[in-house]
Amino acid sequence: MTPASRCVRTCRRRRFRACLPMFAVVPLLVVSSVLTECCTAAGTAAADHTRPAIGLSFSRDIRPILSDNCFQCHGPDADTREADLRLDLREAAIAPRDDGAAIVPGKPEASLVLQRIRTDDETLRMPPPETGKKLTPQQIAILERWIAQGAPYESHWAFRPVVRHAPPPVRRPQWCNNAIDRFVLKQLEQAGLSPSPPADRHTLIRRVYLDFLGVLPSVEEADAFAADPRPDAYARLLDRVLASSRFGERWGRHWLDHARYADSHGYTNDNERVMWPYRDWVIRALNADMPFDQFTIEQLAGDLLPNATLDQIVATGFHRNTLINTEGGTKADQFHDEQVKDRADTTGAVWLALTIGCAKCHSHKFDPISKREYYQLYAFFNTTADRNSVAPTVKAPTPDQRFQLERLAARRRELERRLRDDTDRPHRQRDWEQRLIAQTDRAAAAEQSADGDWVVLEIDGKSKHGATFRKLDDNSLLVGGANRASDEYQVRGWTPLTRIRSVRLEVLTHPSLPK
Repeated sequence: MTPASRCVRTCRRRRFRACLPMFAVVPLLVVSSVLTECCTAAGTAAADHTRPAIGLSFSRDIRPILSDNCFQCHGPDADTREADLRLDLREAAIAPRDDGAAIVPGKPEASLVLQRIRTDDETLRMPPPETGKKLTPQQIAILERWIAQGAPYESHWAFRPVVRHAPPPVRRPQWCNNAIDRFVLKQLEQAGLSPSPPADRHTLIRRVYLDFLGVLPSVEEADAFAADPRPDAYARLLDRVLASSRFGERWGRHWLDHARYADSHGYTNDNERVMWPYRDWVIRALNADMPFDQFTIEQLAGDLLPNATLDQIVATGFHRNTLINTEGGTKADQFHDEQVKDRADTTGAVWLALTIGCAKCHSHKFDPISKREYYQLYAFFNTTADRNSVAPTVKAPTPDQRFQLERLAARRRELERRLRDDTDRPHRQRDWEQRLIAQTDRAAAAEQSADGDWVVLEIDGKSKHGATFRKLDDNSLLVGGANRASDEYQVRGWTPLTRIRSVRLEVLTHPSLPK
């Protein structure tokens, strides 16, 4: 296996690679049903009509002309359509009409489109003179040639099924290590160019690290690869780089851009929000080579999967990356509407590769998305459980925090068991209650005494920087241990007094403190 072919196969194995509180609380999108029909747009796309092997392309050559000059009045927008004529769909364009078809495949002279474009009658000429638009002779010739070829239409390339093309013949097949090389070399040969010579080892490892990990290799790594005499050294390098956790960090940032990832709200005072667990989920998913269908399901409806794990619930944070406005004058319903539209638009852009947001106001003028279809998708996201700006959330402890929580829960269960099994507890409680009554009586007596009497509090203390506190017989505290130039002491006391006129802090001498 050659290094280049190993590179292709290694990459293909990866099916989809394109200081905190006690635990993070991550905003989530809780959905009402699995998104099985994300949008019916692809199903409404115009059927393909295969164009000749050699000829004009509707998408490349014809659509730009019609879009600039005709679609405003004869395109997908029903609100501005004139004469009930659509030129963006072949079935509508070639349909018979009272005065003839707008386009007659194979017969330019019989096509009303060309007749109206060429007429000298200003009342019939298209585009109308008042629009200021006029086709050039070259554009008219292109339309005529296209109609003569049968007026083949094509749907957008994104709606057409993927077709496997046979690798083209090349003059230097020995240069090619795989089928992709043949396509590259064919283009070079057609342009009269020769392939560049192979890169040296130091350049090669630099390219690999920057492309896959986004960082440079160390000097030691580069030198080791340059000196590796094994024939599969390059394949070994690729395997090692693809196994790095930095791979997910490098390529996850592209997905996070599409997901609108941020750890703040984005409006007004731009308050902090905890979303980094979702970011870490994306990185882990890429590093684990998660299949794209699973990657999609967990982000759109991970909370609805049977026995959903915490990771699958965190994954639904994809659609909680919308801007959040907590400003006091915000109208909740209005801003919720903006969030829902953002989710619909983002779903279209990320998973359909379409700018469906245009259909908020009108059926899309270029992509097969109707206004009705847009608001069907809107209705789906409008059922999510986040009618206020920041709910719902989920506690997302790290693995270390989960371990600590489990340990503390076990400790709590042990203490509760000891309390249940403690037969001496009633006696201790009775003694404590009697001492409390005695203290209360003494405090009451002190309150009834003459003004100016002081009651010494029972106190304890602690230090910020390691000093120790020892209680003396007179209830004062003797400080020892660490003795920094600056420290903070916290002293806590308890009193049953209900009327306190003042508090006095006394600093006392002691034999152990001669100075």
